[in-house]
Amino acid sequence: MIAVPLGEVLGLLDLLGVAIFALTGALLAARQNQTFVTMAFFALVTGVGGGTLRDLLIGAPVFWIADPWVAATCLAIALLAWFTSTRWWEGKLLDYADGAGLTAYAVLGSAKAMAFGVPPIPAILMGIITGCVGGIIRDIVAGRPSIIVRPELYVTAAALSAGLTVAGTFADIDNALVWTLAWLAGFLLRGAAIRWHLALPAHGRTAG
Repeated sequence: MIAVPLGEVLGLLDLLGVAIFALTGALLAARQNQTFVTMAFFALVTGVGGGTLRDLLIGAPVFWIADPWVAATCLAIALLAWFTSTRWWEGKLLDYADGAGLTAYAVLGSAKAMAFGVPPIPAILMGIITGCVGGIIRDIVAGRPSIIVRPELYVTAAALSAGLTVAGTFADIDNALVWTLAWLAGFLLRGAAIRWHLALPAHGRTAG
């Protein structure tokens, strides 16, 4: 079995998730005609929000405090959004980018939690938190309904990626293969939800 350096892969996944989520935050600020400072703030809180909560909960050093590339990545993404037209990002592209970041972060969150000795079910929850919290913070700060209350499958896609990551790790399958397949499965589910508006059944009972 080929050994994959855990730290290197987790670090790359962290930066990937940060970059994608930072882009969604910066572009949301751009669509609201905010200043560059506000765009940079949106990029940062969206990019690091989920990972920060994860690290605090599992007792790990907060990842972006010690890594100089994380905040720099958020700033670079904010600059990209500042110097490009929002028309470049119209349509479903941003939704698919958010889905890629969501599921990449879900894989990362679960893998990192298990590396710190977190049991399987909490590790899956750490993946979901890592994937979803940044977007929740972004939407709250922007004053719009959170992505998690929209009808399309969102948290479910993160849960799928996180669950497959944990299951594959316990099955002692190569990390690179597990993480790739877990990300792909979650992203395909999220992509299908965007394309065909897939949703879980809503509660239909009324009081009385």
